[in-house]
Amino acid sequence: MVNPNESPTVVLPRAVDTSGAKAAQPRLNGVDLARALAVLGMFVAHIGPLMLDPHAGTAAGVLAAFGNGHASILFATLAGVSLALLTGGSQPHDGLALRRDRIRIAVRAAILFVLGMALTQLGTPVMVILSFYAVYFLLALPVLRLSPAVLAVLAGIWAVVAPLLSFFIRRSLGEQTAGGALSFSDLATPSDAGAGLLRLLLDGAYPVLTWMPFVLVGLAVGRLDLRSTAVRLRLLGTGVGLAVLGSGGSWLALHVFGGLQALTPILDALRPFADQVGKTPLELLQMVSFGTVPTSNPALLLLDAPHSGTTFEIVGSTGFALAVLALCLFVADRLRTPLAPLTAVGALALTVYTLQVVALKFVIDANSQSLAAHAWLPLIAFVLVAVLFCGLWRPLLGRGPLERVLHWTSTRASTALAR
Repeated sequence: MVNPNESPTVVLPRAVDTSGAKAAQPRLNGVDLARALAVLGMFVAHIGPLMLDPHAGTAAGVLAAFGNGHASILFATLAGVSLALLTGGSQPHDGLALRRDRIRIAVRAAILFVLGMALTQLGTPVMVILSFYAVYFLLALPVLRLSPAVLAVLAGIWAVVAPLLSFFIRRSLGEQTAGGALSFSDLATPSDAGAGLLRLLLDGAYPVLTWMPFVLVGLAVGRLDLRSTAVRLRLLGTGVGLAVLGSGGSWLALHVFGGLQALTPILDALRPFADQVGKTPLELLQMVSFGTVPTSNPALLLLDAPHSGTTFEIVGSTGFALAVLALCLFVADRLRTPLAPLTAVGALALTVYTLQVVALKFVIDANSQSLAAHAWLPLIAFVLVAVLFCGLWRPLLGRGPLERVLHWTSTRASTALAR
């Protein structure tokens, strides 16, 4: 999921040691705060009140709107930001330092890939993002030196073209929506490995083909001077604009330009089920995506639904992520001390995410019948434990346990392999 990152200073020169590795930079608390919100949003998506009780109420619905889809996309966007900060921020590394950065990123990707498969193998009812995250890291290696403008253009083109490619490739393969993540069992035979590769790239829960725009945008953002008020205001404005463009564009396509009419056969088929759960057919249709839209009807590409992988979702959710990051950068500077326990969750996000998946396995297996009667309790308990644990660990011990493994292993490998 997420890694500790070093944030760049604005204009101060960075120290360079005799081996060519550049010194670590102070962290940006706003990035950690945004990452903490992504962690808590994942909690909502995995064990929120609406997940346990469909009738949990309006407040649960508002929380679910943030957690479902938006939290994981915020994670992916922050992955790009972290990669940029790790490789120099607004003053990108080059030469030996960049070679070492690339080795560090590749080693971290390998560890995250294996960890993601291990967590999926547990059987927790969570679509683990870590293996996908690892592939995002590897695909970002060739573009680390691109300028923010070029990265933004590349992300925009990718956001438009990739959903169409995904749709027609999956249709040609006879594929429907698969969803899910990768486990060791998926690599048992060559045919299983081929299907697993397709899941990572094309039809899984967070398919690389349609999720790379988030990473590219994050990488572009991380190349900016994130300590600048002007940059933060532009990020906020851009984020709001993209959110409106994504959601508004989908609404126009559906309600003004004939999208709903094209979807009539699907909506009619869903109507009996929608009536049972008190939703409209369109609302129900937008709740059933698991990474991609089915290939039965091209008009499904007009949706702006969580985990649908459409251009409208990519644009709107990218905007949401940018706006959240900009607000977090402002708030974290002004409320550094009161928010310290929460930003600590962001700094230890990989550890928290992993412990959450493990804990959910036992909590859900042991209490599946009684959780619905106390729909808010599991979420509140997970949030309090995470904030307390991280709020104590970080000031006393620094990096989290898994963050230490990533840092130590990748740094040693980069030092040994790049000379």
